[in-house]
Amino acid sequence: MSAHSHEIEEGLSFQPRFDASGLVTCVATDVATGDVLMVAHMNEEALRKTIATGEAWYFSRSRNALWRKGETSGQTQRVVEMRTDCDQDAVWIRVEQIGAACHTGRRSCFYRKVEEAGGGAKLVLADAERLFDPSDVYKK
Repeated sequence: MSAHSHEIEEGLSFQPRFDASGLVTCVATDVATGDVLMVAHMNEEALRKTIATGEAWYFSRSRNALWRKGETSGQTQRVVEMRTDCDQDAVWIRVEQIGAACHTGRRSCFYRKVEEAGGGAKLVLADAERLFDPSDVYKK
């Protein structure tokens, strides 16, 4: 193990390792239940704003834009704790989720189970109740 990797893995200096697109993966879980709410990405600015404000900020790859969780929907995330993994290329935030985390109006983005189906796989709804109607919130 090189001195650099030892510092990344064992040291106390936060040195996030962004990918070639300048992003780090972020997993958000509910602080009360432990449920996985969503997986998104943060660029350096989103990570900095999240740490500074205690509100979750992300970088949208599809829109190529920075966004604060809940700025359109009102479904906000207050960050209670942030952790990084061993090689600092992912972060985990434990949040107080206000309303739904998913843009589909569901509490979590993980509302479908993958099940075996005749040698293949199929999706089955699980915990898929909508907390809001996305067509009312995201008027396009």
